[in-house]
Amino acid sequence: MENVALSILRELEEQCDTPIEKLRQVADDLAGEMQAGLASEGDSKLKMIISYVDNLPTGDEQGLFYALDLGGTNFRVLRVLLGGRERRAVKKESEEVSIPHHVMVGTSDELFNFIANALKKFVDKEEGDFHFSPGRQRELGFTFSFPVKQTSIASGTLIRWTKGFSISDAVGEDIVEELRKAMERVGLDMRVTALVNDTVGTLARGRYRNPDVIAAVILGTGTNAAYVEHADAIPKLQGPLPKSGEMVINTEWGNFQSSHLPLTEHDRALDAESLNPGEQIFEKMISGMYLGEVLRIVLCKMAEEAAFFGDIVPPKLKIPFIIRTTDMSAMHHDTSADLGVVGSKLRDVLEVPDTTLKTRKIVVELCKTITIRGARLSAAGILGILKKLGRDKLRKGEKQRTVIAIDGALYEHYTKFRNSLESTLKELLGEASETVVIELSSDGSGIGAALLAASHSQYLSLDES
Repeated sequence: MENVALSILRELEEQCDTPIEKLRQVADDLAGEMQAGLASEGDSKLKMIISYVDNLPTGDEQGLFYALDLGGTNFRVLRVLLGGRERRAVKKESEEVSIPHHVMVGTSDELFNFIANALKKFVDKEEGDFHFSPGRQRELGFTFSFPVKQTSIASGTLIRWTKGFSISDAVGEDIVEELRKAMERVGLDMRVTALVNDTVGTLARGRYRNPDVIAAVILGTGTNAAYVEHADAIPKLQGPLPKSGEMVINTEWGNFQSSHLPLTEHDRALDAESLNPGEQIFEKMISGMYLGEVLRIVLCKMAEEAAFFGDIVPPKLKIPFIIRTTDMSAMHHDTSADLGVVGSKLRDVLEVPDTTLKTRKIVVELCKTITIRGARLSAAGILGILKKLGRDKLRKGEKQRTVIAIDGALYEHYTKFRNSLESTLKELLGEASETVVIELSSDGSGIGAALLAASHSQYLSLDES
């Protein structure tokens, strides 16, 4: 039966193979879909959402700014003191608040009252260096990580809830207006100057530190990318072009699809059992939420067809998402001679008491095959954005530096994923790789949102005059 397991592994390796030429085709397809998504709504799998962020931070921003980061069952409130070019982000304070379940499924007023009350308590604790200029209104960047139809820099209507929220009377409403009314109800004088998505926040966080940052990628539980586009290259942008001549685009690249993506029967099984079949195909191949699940599905097949774990299929193996990507990473990075970490993970997670070294070795190979495919496809995605911007080749006489800001636990903590992504991008770019740099940019959804509140402040023209 060991031969059957090996043949399943070999077949997986073949199907997950990502030769450089295939990755180039994926990048070309992504650049083409980006173009289509900028031209008009609904012509592409990529939404290419106009963020209305046309002023990224420069590093000159000064003053006290707030951020609210609502992305799941907890939300964070932050204040950041910015000290201008010399001193940069001087200080920050933050608090995390957990949202009771009844509020997540109640009414819009209940949710936003709950948030506004927590925000007011946090503002009331301003002290020391965090003193506010009298006569001015406090300003807030609001990171809202749910599907929104953005209508301006500080307004957007909720398309639908995800992540366990179900508040029907908020759907179709402008969530900034809902928050504003709640702040008014609790007596908090604060203005939302920027409604942002976490990927756009990561871009702002990166640009604040480094003026050469032109794109941001999230590789965590989910995945997304945002980048700076020339405003005149966005046919669907209505009205006058922004003064800066630039516009940040949120690609929503998790939903990218291409005939060149190396999809396997296991990916199709995962997709069919998911909450959103046919959607987010790229995300399901590369992000932290799904890598461990692809592994579980392959191990299930081995257990059923090759008696991989003995005569019975471990019952735990039947539970979707029981193998987390952190478990997978621990097994993939196991360097011990007997692969003891792999053995203990299989015992603790799947309740398989004894495994042979051969079995453990196959598990490591599976982790490697699934993860490296994800990392290489992520690199192809980045190449697609660089192609769209004409930054994938060296230009004679130009000394341009291109920096990509990346955030997310998958990239930050899964070392073999990160190393593979970086070496693949180098290989894809060839000599142009000397001009392209990747930087880790953490907390885009918090500090990034506060920075965008600052770069879109109502007092900017006053401060500059």
